[in-house]
Amino acid sequence: IADMWLHESFTNYSEGLYTEFHFGKAAGAEYIRGTRSGIENRSPIVGVYGVNQEGSGDMYPKGGNMLHTIRQIVDNDEKWREILRGLNRDFYHQTVDGAQVEAYMAQHSGKKLDKVFDQYLRQRNIPVLEYSLKKGRLRYRWADCVEGFDMPLKVTLERGKFSFIYPTTEWQEVRLRRVNKNSFQVDPDFYILTQRL
Repeated sequence: IADMWLHESFTNYSEGLYTEFHFGKAAGAEYIRGTRSGIENRSPIVGVYGVNQEGSGDMYPKGGNMLHTIRQIVDNDEKWREILRGLNRDFYHQTVDGAQVEAYMAQHSGKKLDKVFDQYLRQRNIPVLEYSLKKGRLRYRWADCVEGFDMPLKVTLERGKFSFIYPTTEWQEVRLRRVNKNSFQVDPDFYILTQRL
């Protein structure tokens, strides 16, 4: 019961996939982002093991947004679709726990996801990207996160084109050729908070 997120998060996320199928990718993403208004971030999604305790009700919308965030990290919709179908195929008619699903998704995505799962499933808060833009330099780091959190993030650095940066909890810096009020934007499909310093 502590791993109820397995069915509830995926079911919540499937609503966005349904919307995407019928109305397009942008509509599906907008649907998932719209569920964020129901997230409370008061306690972790994963409950305490061995004592018949489920996690928080955030397992529905926050879990769906976590999966949508992981889709952005994978950055390959064909691979993402195969991961989802593979989970159903390879675990068909089995009782599985969260650790098995987490390991499967990391292995089949080729991405390091352990800290992502720790942050979104086992912490109540979501990560904060702290950043500053001064004199043509962007400084950034992750804050309010699990130790070692290093989730890649899509941002616009110049000309409105998204590319990945790789924040850690240590400050990093990148030089920008042109800086204006729209020089830096975070892809809204990543479920994070931002704080400009």
